[in-house]
Amino acid sequence: MNTQPANAADRESITEPSNPLGLNGIEFIEYATSKPQALGQVLEMMGFRPVARHRSREVLLYRQGDLNIIVNAHGQAVPSDAASDRPVIAAMALRVRDAAAAYRRALDRGAWAVPSRVEVMELNIPAIHGVGTSRIYFVDRYDKFSIYDVDFVPIPGVDPKPPAVAGLHFFGVVQYIGNDRTEDWSEFYRELFGFTELPAEHRFGILPKGRILQSPCPQVTRFYIQLIEPEAGVLDVEDDETLQRVGLGTADVLATVAELGKRGVEFVESRGVHTEDRGALTRSWLGGLSFELVHDARE
Repeated sequence: MNTQPANAADRESITEPSNPLGLNGIEFIEYATSKPQALGQVLEMMGFRPVARHRSREVLLYRQGDLNIIVNAHGQAVPSDAASDRPVIAAMALRVRDAAAAYRRALDRGAWAVPSRVEVMELNIPAIHGVGTSRIYFVDRYDKFSIYDVDFVPIPGVDPKPPAVAGLHFFGVVQYIGNDRTEDWSEFYRELFGFTELPAEHRFGILPKGRILQSPCPQVTRFYIQLIEPEAGVLDVEDDETLQRVGLGTADVLATVAELGKRGVEFVESRGVHTEDRGALTRSWLGGLSFELVHDARE
């Protein structure tokens, strides 16, 4: 072991995770659905409120606290599988330091561009292809001026910033992947965004499966991606790759479960999955839509 003292720069280069894009959390999660009203009812039970409508498309913005969820029922966004009523996670938007620079860097490292279909009075938000048919957007307008100021019209008489239930915030997303695809997807998130793999002993929530990747964001906006391969007899998962569900962080899982219970939200209580201090899983709606609560106390 080297006993020579390292200078400050050396120490920082070792201990500080790389954040090449200036990632600063999740800006929004977008669901595509053919039944926006039904999905809206679920979101309102979860504490979200509709706060704005898109200027030219059948798209609604739901919000609570710093959580933004977009419900997209416009044309090509609706899932092609008409036999399924389950809304699908069509996109997630990541907050970055410079959206154009993040987009160029991602393309340079092998990402696939999503052609933009910008109409009059709409922002051009750069995006790349994610898992399945999903998209990953890069957003650098999220402080005093946001993307919603241009593309959306506020709903009259509605609080534009409704408070979050029990301090709910984005914790991460669960991604179902194909057999033997964990390394491929780990490399994707590592090379494009700077994610790092968590040690196997570092687990969250009540479904400790697969591999967990940690974003390079500051701690207050940090989020995680959980990669889960099919596992016969344990998880009823098809080989299709998709963003499966959203994880919401809370400092007090049991208090949040109690509050959401008053709103009509039911949670899974079975031999293998049940509500506890570290996490809870909602019962599914609309063919499989669910949310996971995870203990996550943030300053």
